[in-house]
Amino acid sequence: MKYYIIAGEASGDLHGSNLMKALKQKDLNAEFRFWGGDLMAKQGGTLVKHYRDLAFMGFLEVAMNLRTILNNIKFCKEDIQNNKPDVLILVDYPGFNLRIAKFAKEQGIKVVYYISPQLWAWKEGRVEIIRKYVDEMMVILPFEKDFYSKHGVYSHFVGHPLLDAISTLEEINTEDFKIQNGLNEKEIIALLPGSRKQEVEKMLQIMLSVRPYFKEYQFIIAGAPSLPKEFYEKYVDDNVHFVSNKTYDLLRCSKAALVTSGTATLETALLNIPEVVCYRGSKVSYAIAKRLVKNIKYISLVNLIMDREVVKELIQNDLNTNNLVVELKKILATEKRFEVFRDYELLREKLGGKGASENAADVILNM
Repeated sequence: MKYYIIAGEASGDLHGSNLMKALKQKDLNAEFRFWGGDLMAKQGGTLVKHYRDLAFMGFLEVAMNLRTILNNIKFCKEDIQNNKPDVLILVDYPGFNLRIAKFAKEQGIKVVYYISPQLWAWKEGRVEIIRKYVDEMMVILPFEKDFYSKHGVYSHFVGHPLLDAISTLEEINTEDFKIQNGLNEKEIIALLPGSRKQEVEKMLQIMLSVRPYFKEYQFIIAGAPSLPKEFYEKYVDDNVHFVSNKTYDLLRCSKAALVTSGTATLETALLNIPEVVCYRGSKVSYAIAKRLVKNIKYISLVNLIMDREVVKELIQNDLNTNNLVVELKKILATEKRFEVFRDYELLREKLGGKGASENAADVILNM
């Protein structure tokens, strides 16, 4: 079969690559054409556009880059029409992918959505688009199946693909990791500031402000593959380093982490690292988001899945040096750490174990 896959962000690249790997094991003649990143490229096929050229953060940035976004949509439609895939697989990225779903369905192409947009948080009306133009919806969070069922859409709960990615990791030696990356002997606090330039600059400034209160630790920045090494050099000194394309290894060697809201919050939890979740957007974007987002109590996937506060979220004005110091000290203390570890174990149980990529591949092939 000819598969056309669209992933518009770093997390989509990871999940898309694991899905491609599973499809290749079940369909030996699989042909891939995709929008994604380096991980998907390693699985073979043709990379049409890299996600670093697609990701725009916040309402203002989207508005400023609207012409680019519309040109990308037009190009994507033409590329699909010219290559005539058997199936279109959409990975999250709803603003773009839902438009392409409608187009592909009208062209007679089977449409699969893998990793649902967060319609349960906002833009619930988009469910109607999925009902009309998506042949198979695959969800990765337990409560999403109930959400779609309420709206008359059958969906497959396939499990969470992060459990697949993490289950394949080889054991790591912390001391070896420090030596290989030129780090000192101090324990590590990992900083995950995001993957977009605008976001990283904003988050690193506040994250690094806690350094004077934790002199016994070294702070290591998880470099995003979409940003060059030179971008991070202004933040580096004797006790602040960065590593690129080694986020999982960095987390596994860390005592705690400060994490920008997003998929990384769940990755950090599944790797069993206590964390503080951070988010600060522009005042305009945040004000718009607050009006649009429905009755959602949390922003981190960890707390949403557990339906209670497992990890502390510091949002907008609450994200300041004082609060960060207080919360980081808590998760470095023994009693709180044990509480977090117990909650993380319950989180893994809720997500249902590994096998999401294989389950998703089966759904696609059974079409």
